[in-house]
Amino acid sequence: MDKHHATALDLLENTIYIARDAGQQILTIYEHGEYEQLIKSDQTPVTSADFASNEILTKALGQLTPDIPIISEEMEPVDFATRKKWPRYWLLDPLDGTQEFIARSGHFAVNIALVENGWPTLGVIYWPCQDTTYFAAKGHGSYKRDSNGTERIQVSPRSDPNKVRLAISRVQNLTTVTQYLHPHIEPSFEKYGSCALKSCFVAEGLADCYLRVGPTGEWDTGAPQIIVEEAGGKILNSEFKPLSYNQRPSLKNPDFFVLGDQNLPWENIIKSHTTKRAY
Repeated sequence: MDKHHATALDLLENTIYIARDAGQQILTIYEHGEYEQLIKSDQTPVTSADFASNEILTKALGQLTPDIPIISEEMEPVDFATRKKWPRYWLLDPLDGTQEFIARSGHFAVNIALVENGWPTLGVIYWPCQDTTYFAAKGHGSYKRDSNGTERIQVSPRSDPNKVRLAISRVQNLTTVTQYLHPHIEPSFEKYGSCALKSCFVAEGLADCYLRVGPTGEWDTGAPQIIVEEAGGKILNSEFKPLSYNQRPSLKNPDFFVLGDQNLPWENIIKSHTTKRAY
C-alpha cells in the first residue's frame, strides 16, 4: 500500500487494529483500578488512561501515515492558521467517556476519524469493555464487529413518528432533552454511556435519536459522523444544519442531534434551537 495515496478504505483495517490496541491498554488500567485523575482547564476530568491511549494512537498512526497530521483532545492545540491548510488529518478522542471510566460504568470508547477536505471519511469506535468495534469508510457502509463476527448496521425504520426512542446518559436530567421535543411526541429512553456509543446505538437501530445538549469537541463527533451517515442517519447541529470540521479557530461543537431514520419528519419531532454559548 502506498501510504502517501492510501484511501480511507485502505487504512481502515490498520486503524481498527490501532484503536483496539489503545482500548486494550485502557481496559488494563480500568481493571486494575489504579490511575491518576486530573482536572483540565475546562473543568473536565482527564486520567492517565486518556494519556496512555493518546500515546499509543499518535505513535501508531504516525508510523502508519507519517504524512497525515493529527488533532487529538489530549494534545496541545494546533494553531488554526496551520491546520486550516491540511487537506486531511486524523481526529482523535483517545478516551471518549472519561467520566464513565471514572464511574466504572464500562461505557467508554476510543474514537478515531480521518477527515478529508473538511469531512470525515473513515471512523472507528472501539468499546473495550465489550470488545466491540463500530467502523465505516465513506461509500462502503457501517459495520459492527464483536465476538459474533462482523455485521453491517443500519438505522431502524420507524412507522410512528410520534413515538421515538431517545439515547440518553445514565445520569441524564430528562428535562434537558425533552424540552426540545414537540409536545405531541411520546419519548421512551435508552440509557447508555459515552457520546460516541450513544451515536453508535442510533446507527445500529437500538435508539432513534440522541440529542446532545452541552459542550463537546469535534473529536466527539468525527468518528460517529461517518458511522451514522453510512448507516443511513445524520448528525446535524441544533439548527438542523451540518456540523463543520476544522473550519473555525475553535474546535468546540454546538449542540447537535444524532438522527436515525431519515424518513421521519425530524423538524416536527425536535425543536430547532441556537446554542446558548459562543463556539
